[in-house]
Amino acid sequence: MKVGFLLLVVCLAVASPATAQIYTWHDAQGTLVLSDRPHEQGQIPTYEVYGGSKTIRATKALAISSKSIQYDASIREHASRNGLSPELVRAVIQVESAFNPNAISPKGAMGLMQLMPATATEYGVRNPFHPEQNIGGGVAYLKHLLDRYNNKIELALAAYNAGPGNVEKYGAVPPFKETQSYVKRVTGAAPAAPPNTIFKWMDLVDGHPVMRYSNAPPPTGAYEVVGKR
Repeated sequence: MKVGFLLLVVCLAVASPATAQIYTWHDAQGTLVLSDRPHEQGQIPTYEVYGGSKTIRATKALAISSKSIQYDASIREHASRNGLSPELVRAVIQVESAFNPNAISPKGAMGLMQLMPATATEYGVRNPFHPEQNIGGGVAYLKHLLDRYNNKIELALAAYNAGPGNVEKYGAVPPFKETQSYVKRVTGAAPAAPPNTIFKWMDLVDGHPVMRYSNAPPPTGAYEVVGKR
């Protein structure tokens, strides 16, 4: 039990590098809960973690973080190679498969980024259950969709979920409950930019460079943090 507890503490430390403390409380069954987020009712003290409890569980947020750690290097590599935000890629994987490399959907989508067989073949993924190959193919496909829809992230995500044909048909996020929920879940899972940060980047409009400023970074390409509001 002590070994398991220490491993959990290590995962918590890696998942929340900005702080050495976590929120802890006991649930109705007397189980000690460890979380990187405060209890929803608030007023829960923050403690350093140390051994001694016989029964411990982690919140869903921490479980997700610990699952993603082993794929982080691959996510960052392929996101950088394609000019995407690693946070966006991580959010897509979370919603698609909850970081289960062996996931198979009822429609036949496979692996971490839930690639359909035709998509896997198109992007050279020989084994869709191999995390590195799956992430590489999924990120390249997501980049293709972002380029196709002029970096409109909602349309790219809708196409990733429902297919480009449906996006073309409606000229917007299709009116499918599943697809609309998917887009909201992915954009909601991607962490927001630090408050009041201003980002600057260059867009091409009708062949002419146009400087853009926003409190959110672009979904693709290089940008510069120029200050605070």
